[in-house]
Amino acid sequence: MPEFSTAAPAVATAPATAPASSISASIDAAAQAVEAQVIAWRRDFHANPELGNREFRTADIVASHLRSLGLDEVRTGVAHTGVVGLLKGALPGPVVALRADMDALPVAEEVDLPFASKVKTLWNGESVGVMHACGHDLHTAVLMGVASVLAGLRSQLRGSVKFIFQPAEELPPEGEDGGAKMMIAEGALQNPLPQAIFGLHVTSRLPLGVIGYRPGPTMASADNLAITVHGRQTHGAMPWAGVDPIVTAAQVVLGLQTIVSRQVDLTREPAVVTIGMIKGGLRENIIPDSVEMRGTIRTFDEEMRDDIHERVTTLAEAISRSARAGCTVCIRKNYPVTVNDPQLTAAMLPSLQRTAGADRVMLVPKVTGSEDFSLFQQLVPGLFFFVGVTPAGTDPSTAAPNHSPRFYADEASLLLGVRASAHAAVDFLEAPRL
Repeated sequence: MPEFSTAAPAVATAPATAPASSISASIDAAAQAVEAQVIAWRRDFHANPELGNREFRTADIVASHLRSLGLDEVRTGVAHTGVVGLLKGALPGPVVALRADMDALPVAEEVDLPFASKVKTLWNGESVGVMHACGHDLHTAVLMGVASVLAGLRSQLRGSVKFIFQPAEELPPEGEDGGAKMMIAEGALQNPLPQAIFGLHVTSRLPLGVIGYRPGPTMASADNLAITVHGRQTHGAMPWAGVDPIVTAAQVVLGLQTIVSRQVDLTREPAVVTIGMIKGGLRENIIPDSVEMRGTIRTFDEEMRDDIHERVTTLAEAISRSARAGCTVCIRKNYPVTVNDPQLTAAMLPSLQRTAGADRVMLVPKVTGSEDFSLFQQLVPGLFFFVGVTPAGTDPSTAAPNHSPRFYADEASLLLGVRASAHAAVDFLEAPRL
């Protein structure tokens, strides 16, 4: 990760409350004009999804579009398939960045759409279906639409806008680097360094037309957990002749649940420890040598994060030792907490309210999902907000969640995404500085 010696602290770069920009009406008119094209892009990306670090077709379409707009700079191949475009306004001013992720998930689609994905490919050595089950097709199409809107208003634009199209937010294939971390390392935030960065995520947990936001810790950190219990293989009819790693692993799984329920102060911040995979044994009458478990740890506080890591390791090793088994624990930190800069969030809230309507902008609870947008926020003050995609008449609490093969997004949300992103960027550029 590069050092940014030129980076100013958030207090020096954050705007005061951002008033409506001088080109607000023009933004809305231009967004309306480009809506049909944004929908067409989204459908194309949805029908042709690509996994992390393999977004070759998507990146080519994005780069070609940015070049057609006459942007001042278009970089490709950033972090394998990332694209970074720079639009310089005709008037002097600060720099703001907008980010969209492009990758799909190894999920076989179950939604009945004329543009439903039928793509299959290899992922970590397995044949999988591929689907935009998290809405990154909408994110990419929205940011392309924002680029069209703002490029058309270049003569009235104050400052510069950096468009960051990122691969592999859902993690790259095993053994590869990628995502926001690699984009940062390859200079996506440099030359010029933005004073703020904005991103959005569509969600079925909010109804169509609603924007959700939260200052401070908003999305959880995400850490991979791998535990291997080492026993001693024996006949299933004679468990006393060996050491049973399956029973021991079961005790470890149950013990791990007490870390969150009994050992950490949940009035301070929520936390999650989940085991999502257990693998061990080949036959019903053989106690195996080992059992492998994999899971995830989610937290909203760095001190709690480290404390939970230590407790997970201590507990798994102690339970295994009590059964005369060995234990190997490996915890790998992935994404840090997504923290919305409080001052920036307060300043930009009026912009979101003007875009969606004050009664359609909601303070949302913390989200235990994670986002590598958080890595950008560690270097630049950032605001990450949510756009509802569940159509009218459907209860968001019963809608298929993101990452489901039945995830569905109402395309009317695309126009709101374009407008919210464009207004936030321009309102920030024109806002008076504190």
